[in-house]
Amino acid sequence: MKSKRPYKLSTSSVWAGEDPEALTGCLTTPIYQTSTFAFQNLRHLRDYLKGKQGIYHYSRYGNPTTDAAARKVAALEGGESGLIFSSGMAAITTAILALVSSGDEIVSVRNLYGGTLHFFQDLCPRLGIRVKFVDAERIADARRLITRRTKLLYLESPTNPTLKLADIKGAVEIARRNGLLTLIDNTFATPVNQRPIELGVQVVLHSGTKYLGGHNDLVAGAVVSTKSIVQKIWETYKILGGAADPFASFLLLRGMKTLALRMEQHNANALAVAHYLDRHPKVVWVSYPGLASHPQQELAKRQMKGFGGVVCFEVSGGLKAAGRVWDRFRLIKRASTLGGVESLALIPVLTSQWGFSKKELDRLGVREGMLRLSIGIEDIEDILEDLAQALR
Repeated sequence: MKSKRPYKLSTSSVWAGEDPEALTGCLTTPIYQTSTFAFQNLRHLRDYLKGKQGIYHYSRYGNPTTDAAARKVAALEGGESGLIFSSGMAAITTAILALVSSGDEIVSVRNLYGGTLHFFQDLCPRLGIRVKFVDAERIADARRLITRRTKLLYLESPTNPTLKLADIKGAVEIARRNGLLTLIDNTFATPVNQRPIELGVQVVLHSGTKYLGGHNDLVAGAVVSTKSIVQKIWETYKILGGAADPFASFLLLRGMKTLALRMEQHNANALAVAHYLDRHPKVVWVSYPGLASHPQQELAKRQMKGFGGVVCFEVSGGLKAAGRVWDRFRLIKRASTLGGVESLALIPVLTSQWGFSKKELDRLGVREGMLRLSIGIEDIEDILEDLAQALR
């Protein structure tokens, strides 16, 4: 029998969206590795067309494994409903294209993951969608950019890779006063460290490839919102075809079971790394919301419960020096994703922010001597030793 009150987050990580499979009692949600589903008869098909729950037609429209993953991520974020996509970018682009049309406008924070920024700058204008930008740390400036054509306010906080923050409550209030939807990419924070829906955000987005999956063995994305908004996004989802594969959904379910536990170690290790780098003579500056030196630490304390596993820092000597440090890592691997159990490092100007002009990089606060660390769950002594020898 289920508890009468909502489960806490660690319990939801394990159980939300899943029950032992009815036919066999299988404890783990099975992988329904099928492209299509057979109907018993005409009445069964008509029930599906009426929207009756638990009837499936084609895995691009819905799949039991994928639906279980969607229920779990929705429960973790405190939302009514969710959708699982083939990638984080599929989730972002599908959600936005479902909610805006040609002639509409979007106001977005400028400090974004490179893929999202390319979508806004390169593809949206071709579709007749105008995107205006505001610095994440100056979200109040969004007021002067809003017109009668503006439909949504888009946030990413903390930002990739510079870890700047947007005032989520402030942004929600601006959106509410102007009749806009608020969307946020919550990938870096995760629902363990930040609760956007509780702060008033309507749509939460994730790259499930990162912390939700947590093991660098899948590519997926997620959207969480109200039932009505998710239904609207689903109508576009089934047309664009960004559905997750059932096996990726199975891996995502497996990964989310340990999310709360993993984030404790990510948070602790990253904070220790940030303190170490903050004192290192060869480091120009460090960005981590948990540091007293972070210019928005008070905001971080107000809207975050933990500060995540990503640390950004700059070494003196520009790209050449950053490359020397990068080449010397032993334990920390040179790879361009984040959020897995392994510690990884990248040089943003050559990976996540590749293809932007120097002027654009300067506006984003991305410098050639920067490295972005995704701190894993290894023993902190081993991580610090590797940093020490790489910087020596």
